[in-house]
Amino acid sequence: MAQQNTGASQLAKLTRPGALNGGTDPRALYLKLFSGEMFKGFQHNAIARDLVMKRTLKNGKSLQFVYTGHTKAEFHTPGNSIMGNSDGAPPVAEKTITCDDLLISSAFVYELDETLAHYELRGEISKKIGYALAQKYDRLIFRAIAKGARQASPVKKSGNTFEEPGGTQIRVGTGNAADAYDATKLVDAFYDAAAALDEKGVSSDGRVAVINPRQYYSLINTVSSGVITSGLINRDAQGTALQSGQGVVEIAGIKIYKSMNIPFFGSYGTKYGSASATNPGITSPGNVGSFVGETAEDGRASVTGINNNYGNATDFANSCGLIFQKEAAGVVEAIGPQVQVTSGDVSVVYQGDVILGRLAMGADFLNPAACVELIAGAAVGSTGNAAFGTSYPANA
Repeated sequence: MAQQNTGASQLAKLTRPGALNGGTDPRALYLKLFSGEMFKGFQHNAIARDLVMKRTLKNGKSLQFVYTGHTKAEFHTPGNSIMGNSDGAPPVAEKTITCDDLLISSAFVYELDETLAHYELRGEISKKIGYALAQKYDRLIFRAIAKGARQASPVKKSGNTFEEPGGTQIRVGTGNAADAYDATKLVDAFYDAAAALDEKGVSSDGRVAVINPRQYYSLINTVSSGVITSGLINRDAQGTALQSGQGVVEIAGIKIYKSMNIPFFGSYGTKYGSASATNPGITSPGNVGSFVGETAEDGRASVTGINNNYGNATDFANSCGLIFQKEAAGVVEAIGPQVQVTSGDVSVVYQGDVILGRLAMGADFLNPAACVELIAGAAVGSTGNAAFGTSYPANA
């Protein structure tokens, strides 16, 4: 039985105060209350700065690092004079890291917009500027480490005697790029890398690996009868600790981090599409936007603002992870990360303020023996993972 009159028999003629000029939407004029929150873009952690050697640069354009090589010992023959090593050992060489031009990120905030807005603008914009600088910082360092993994040591005598160890590249599996996500093959690569670092005399302190999120989850999700069997140490870590990707778990004494800023088959962090020698064949989850899986930009010294050589996208066509020790790379900072805001007459003239984030830094590998690059889909030394910037000391 109907409880309300409808149609022509309706007794009351309503006035809808929420309708705009008597329009069809009865709620058009009702206030949209602000929730007090702004949806923030998901930020990728900046981790590289604390994993390598960082130095402050003052009163100069570059910083010099000096290498000292090995020498030999021998038994003394009675009656013989000791006049030093006849080979002139130990050999000494240098490496220089130059500061790139000023790196900036900025936004102009119009004063009237701030007055009318019912949410706080400046703090959020400042955060986004900081994130942009941190992301660039990470990407340059990771590219420098991959570069170092392809280099011979600069320390050697003429005739290639007394030569120190250089970098290491390890192929994950023997198939196409999809091997980069195979947990068993990744674990094998980790142990191979640890052995190579041991053999080359690299300290076990400060060894880390940086891989992408899917690789990390592939490792921690390799289970048999509820027990992790992937070779991870710290098996007691559970929940957020296990899944954080912040160096909680280890393989062969190598702490594992996840990042979307590593070179990954010519892109950053991930790559979607059909499986091939340069694509692991992962299906896109959809709606990834403009900043997921960005193609690596040209980072060679010929690019305006760059004074080191961070390679081109094609140089990382087979790269899928990094394993390194703290001495692998160095960062020189002339100006640390800062945020500046205009004021005074400038604000009066333009009726607003520029929020500027700035940073002056340069990065490059230091000890190539401490650099290990994981590759997949091609043999070591192929076109997509060949050495570049091989001329010491600047390697530009």
